[in-house]
This record gives sequence, C-alpha cells and structure tokens, in this order.
Amino acid sequence: MLNGRRIAVVLPAYQAGRTLQRTIAEIDRAIVDDVIVVDDASTDETWAIAQRLPDIVAVRHERNRGYGGNQKTGFELALTRGADVIILLHPDYQYTPSLVVAMAAMMAYGTYDAVMASRILGRAPLKGGMPRYKYVANRLLTVVENLCLGMKLSEYHSGYRGYTRQVLERVPFQQNADDFVFDNQIIAQIILAGFRLGELACPTRYAEDSSSIGGWKAVKYGLGVLQTAVEYRLAQWQWYTPTYLQGVLPQNLSGRSAEDVSS
Repeated sequence: MLNGRRIAVVLPAYQAGRTLQRTIAEIDRAIVDDVIVVDDASTDETWAIAQRLPDIVAVRHERNRGYGGNQKTGFELALTRGADVIILLHPDYQYTPSLVVAMAAMMAYGTYDAVMASRILGRAPLKGGMPRYKYVANRLLTVVENLCLGMKLSEYHSGYRGYTRQVLERVPFQQNADDFVFDNQIIAQIILAGFRLGELACPTRYAEDSSSIGGWKAVKYGLGVLQTAVEYRLAQWQWYTPTYLQGVLPQNLSGRSAEDVSS
C-alpha cells in the first residue's frame, strides 16, 4: 500500500516468456499489493512461467483477445481485488519497473488521476533503440492529438501508464477497441471526463525481446489514433459521440475546451 491506497500492477502478457520473470522481479513489492498477469493465449512459455512465479495473480485467455481485450480483463480483476491505483506495465521489459513507485505516488497522494510515462520526456528515444520511423510517427500523431484534444502532452503512445480506481469506474473502457487503439481511446475518455492527467519521464529501451507493431498493424493503429482524435473533438462539440465516449462528458462542461477541462 501507499498512503493507504491499495496498488496493483497489471501486466498484459503475450509471448513474453523471455522477459516476464525479469520484469516482475524488479517490481517493488513493498508498496505493490497485487501483481496481475493476463496471458493472452500465448504459444510460448509465458503461461508456464506465470504459473511458477510466487505471489502473483495469473489468468489466461483461452483465445487471443488482443492488447485492448487483455487490458480489460486485467483492469476488471484489479478492481475486483480492491485496487485503488492500477499501473499498466508491459512484461517485455521495454519499460523499467523502477518507475512504478513514482507513478503510483502521483496518484495515491492525489496529485493526478492518471499518469503516463513518456519516452519523449525521457529524451534520446532514438539512442534507446526506438526505430526512426516510429519516432517520426509518434511526433506527428502527437501533434495532431494535442491539437484535437487541446492538450500539451509529450506523447500519447506509451504503454506504461496508471489510473486511479475513480477513473476506471467512471470511463466505459469496456467499450474501447480490443486492439492497440484502446490506449488512445482511454486517454480521450479521461480528458473528456475532466480527470487530471500527468506525465513523468521514462527511458526508452527497444531490444530484440521488446514487443512492437509493424506493417499493416502499425498503419491501422495510426489511422485509429487519428480517428480517435477527431471523434474526441466532435464529441466535445456535441456533434457526434461514438459509443465509447457516450456519457463521458460532464453536462456542465458543455462548450468548454479540453484545456479548460484538464485545468
């Protein structure tokens, strides 16, 4: 616990057999009450390793539900187990587990309702191994998203982030996509609902065992990001509201900008 708040770390695992144990070993269990591994029907040793690890909660999907579907299972389980702060940490060791305490503290002490670990704030993402085309796409998409969402975030594409219980109980994350666009949709929900979203710097680490999307999936993700940004703006203007944003915008915030909402 931290400041009387129960802390859970959710690891959405897929083909993470080479890095799962190392990632979990570096989580500070002095403040983390639950480590939850959701294996999304991996075909490697992920599930076997998860079953052997002590003091964790492990569940397995019988069929692959996608990255977003994996998060849905993990978040619901964390809430059921009484978590007040939920940290999403990839089990491929792309993000350092050492930041869990700092991220949890930012929410446990009431500074923010949600927190993202930014590789851009961490500087030198290219030196950390981020492919140049991913860096360029990250920067271009972030510019568009900041314009549409009225924010000044350094990036929207980090998979290392945390949410308070109030956020996950308020936003309809179960309505989000089951693929990677889930991450952008939940940010749009958080901002539209008026929650406080903070960032902290995170070093970049891309290695052979780091998960990554490419090819058509990367193109689909980029298009989904742009679609989410436009849908947010339309919902904020009350011109069109997709299912995952319905009921999110407080009625008394009608007509206010996203920057006003987040202040």
